[in-house]
Amino acid sequence: MPGARSIGFIGLGVMGEPMCRNLATKSDLPVVAFDLRPEPLDRLRSSGVRAAKTAADAAGADIVFVSLPGGPELASLCRGASGLIARAGAGQTYVDLGTSPVTLTRALGGEFAARGADYADAPVARTREAAEQGTLSIMVGGSAGVFARVRPLLAHMASDITHCGDLGAGQVVKLVNNMVLFETLGALAEALALAREAGVDAKLLFETLSKGSADSFALRNHGMKSMLPGVFPERAFSVEYALKDLDYALALAEDAGLDLDGAALAGRRLKAAIAAGDGKLYHPVIARLLKAKP
Repeated sequence: MPGARSIGFIGLGVMGEPMCRNLATKSDLPVVAFDLRPEPLDRLRSSGVRAAKTAADAAGADIVFVSLPGGPELASLCRGASGLIARAGAGQTYVDLGTSPVTLTRALGGEFAARGADYADAPVARTREAAEQGTLSIMVGGSAGVFARVRPLLAHMASDITHCGDLGAGQVVKLVNNMVLFETLGALAEALALAREAGVDAKLLFETLSKGSADSFALRNHGMKSMLPGVFPERAFSVEYALKDLDYALALAEDAGLDLDGAALAGRRLKAAIAAGDGKLYHPVIARLLKAKP
């Protein structure tokens, strides 16, 4: 990548670890990474990733990628006397790969700009398997110049990269993407429950839906691979994470003066799944909520 000599990566969770690995093995630049847990750093060492002792150590790179659970963690990392903003300098570029509130994204962009550094939001979509294979979809918000600078590196992690507009636009598109997904899963859960109670084979139902106008990515992946067999693992995209993203979308809708009834229903179902003790499980577990009344 022209002008860049090093890559920093902060946050090596379910998605961050495989993304960091792809950067290290596919790019020609050295990668230094930090996480609060030593295990992912140990696993990445064989891929050539150098373990940083602190987040500040990793943030000394020319391009710094951040992959954290949400807005509070991102704000805590960036702000404060020892945060990334205080240490940022001219010529650096920071890229948020997580899903964060739009207002926070735009505020952080201004704070980094005051230090002479560039900032972009680049939330990712698709599964951990896609992160491992480098076939994620990444939605980028930022100036055209910053997008051109980071796109070659994002291409090591994603097969689809979309410049959505100015700073924050990537988050808007990602939040809408997830909102539609969660609402679709609610419809699939209803279809599954209704077919079973009406005596129709659930596998036949989903296979038939996939051949018609009800076909979707959600049906083929979340529906057939998770809802149908009842497989809802931990360390996947959990109900708690889904509710976090949906809450960000609903906050954006409130700011826009919109009442989104479908999204609100999806939120109630996610909260019900958490109340049922399933908050740590893969979010299609909401299918468990729909049962016929005795």
